[in-house]
Amino acid sequence: MSVVLNQKSERFAFQIRLIVAVLFILFFFGVLFARFVWLQVFEHERYLTLAEQNRISLVPISPSRGIIRDRNGVVLAHNFSAYTLEITPSKAGKLDETIEKLKGIVDITAKDRRRFKKLQDETKDFETLPIRTHLSDEEVARFAAQSYLFPGVELKARLFRQYPLGEVGSHLIGYIGRINDRDIKDLEADGRRANYRGTDHIGKLGIESSYEQQLHGITGFEQVEIDSGGRAVRTLKRTPPQSGKDLTLSVDIKLQEMIEKQFADRRGSLVAIDPRNGGVLALVSKPGFDPNLFVDGIDPDSWNELNTSIDKPLLNRAIRGEYPPGSTYKPFMAMAALEGDFPLVRQTISDPGYFIYGGHRFNDSKKGGYGSMSFDRSIALSSDTYFYQLAVQMGIDHIAKFMATLDFGTQTGVDLPGERPGILPSPEWKKQRFKNPAQQKWYSGET
Repeated sequence: MSVVLNQKSERFAFQIRLIVAVLFILFFFGVLFARFVWLQVFEHERYLTLAEQNRISLVPISPSRGIIRDRNGVVLAHNFSAYTLEITPSKAGKLDETIEKLKGIVDITAKDRRRFKKLQDETKDFETLPIRTHLSDEEVARFAAQSYLFPGVELKARLFRQYPLGEVGSHLIGYIGRINDRDIKDLEADGRRANYRGTDHIGKLGIESSYEQQLHGITGFEQVEIDSGGRAVRTLKRTPPQSGKDLTLSVDIKLQEMIEKQFADRRGSLVAIDPRNGGVLALVSKPGFDPNLFVDGIDPDSWNELNTSIDKPLLNRAIRGEYPPGSTYKPFMAMAALEGDFPLVRQTISDPGYFIYGGHRFNDSKKGGYGSMSFDRSIALSSDTYFYQLAVQMGIDHIAKFMATLDFGTQTGVDLPGERPGILPSPEWKKQRFKNPAQQKWYSGET
């Protein structure tokens, strides 16, 4: 009898466990079904969008930069296509080891490595950085055959800027360089950051900088379908880029080159202007530099050489240099005298070759002077002695006020970045220039 009872008890316990297991399974199937309904019905649109984003990649297409020519059609800046070997530091593992291995396939010099390091420090926001540019066909083929050994390293076909005349007109034309963190902040502030996706370079100086928006163009895009491995399957849609606008300058580059040759190794500046329309025919600042050095990212040695040179080749003396105007100022002084109707313009004086004022002797450029000197003759012969006396008679207040009406001491408005306004001396200027009260007083000898 006890055996029968035990069997019934065990059967009952088994049935209970079976029912609990079935209920447990049904519960979890219910949870899974509810989750399935939630994802398929209520969250369908959200996950469809995410899936499309994973499936479709938006690839920017850099526009071709506009060409710069002189007034006669001579090309001053243009583009050419070449292969670069680029590294994505986040994917390349140990950079030093990767570069050492690459040296067995592609010629990588110490200069290339220094430039790569400099770019790392300056362009942290960019994923890929060039370790070698302008690869030969043989180098391209060697790397392509072994590219699977180098994760994070890839070949890219890019357009490069070239300045065929080298140093000629370098301060005028300027150059382009790799976009750095400061450039990114400026682009974001102007709302132009999106137009530089896929672009590594931007105008840094001269015409390349002041006409950056026109020269750059508009970036295009490709919608590319990718597989689970991240490989492109097909192009779904393409919006072509719009090339930058070509520029034709008023400059005559042959005139510019001739003037630069005349300067030779001297430091200085010359600007030739067409008096009929104000167009700049030549804008020379010597010494200059080769803008091609900056296109790939200038190496530290070349940068130090330019930056520490006593000749200051990076200084654009034409728009940033401050120099005494010399005798070119005299016709304007004559106009100021006529405007105020000062007596000296109707008088003739003796020019002995010097002028004594306040116990100081101011010498004329011509030893012995020009003798009898009238107003008209003083302009024709550029008599310092005459204009010394004229300045004393007019006084600094009249001179400064008249010269201000001719825009002395202001910017010319030339379409180049970084122009300085120059100085128009006056008692008010001197008070602002010096903090020491003893230095703020204006003396007649300064006039």
